[in-house]
Amino acid sequence: MIFRLNLNPKCEEEVIANVHERTPLIDEIERLVTQDNAADQITGYLEDEIRLLEVKDVECFFVEDEKTYALYSDKKRYVVRKRLYEIESILPVDFIKINKSAIANSKKIARFKVLLSGAVDAEFASGYTECISRRCFAEVKRRFGI
Repeated sequence: MIFRLNLNPKCEEEVIANVHERTPLIDEIERLVTQDNAADQITGYLEDEIRLLEVKDVECFFVEDEKTYALYSDKKRYVVRKRLYEIESILPVDFIKINKSAIANSKKIARFKVLLSGAVDAEFASGYTECISRRCFAEVKRRFGI
């Protein structure tokens, strides 16, 4: 593989990749290059408090009662004034969608619980549990090698 970097402050920025085939790595490179609002922090609201949350310390983003929440490592639930799909587009690869209303930080999942019904729950370090949908379970299995 060859890597070239040409620095020219007068040119418009452009990234060109010549590849043999599309792979998950290429998809991730494309996502990193095309995202324009990626951030290491996200704004969270808790009653009269506004706090910048470190994305790496968020255990899970989820929707409840038509509001989006971030479950933070301090075990508090902060309101995030963005839609889940907007948050998903700026998150690093450590995050994985586990159902249609939740995105989990894979590094913060403490364990998986298999229920008698056959459903699987993800339990986080804080004790919060979220159900993993059948549709998303295949990706979770692949990511964790289950």
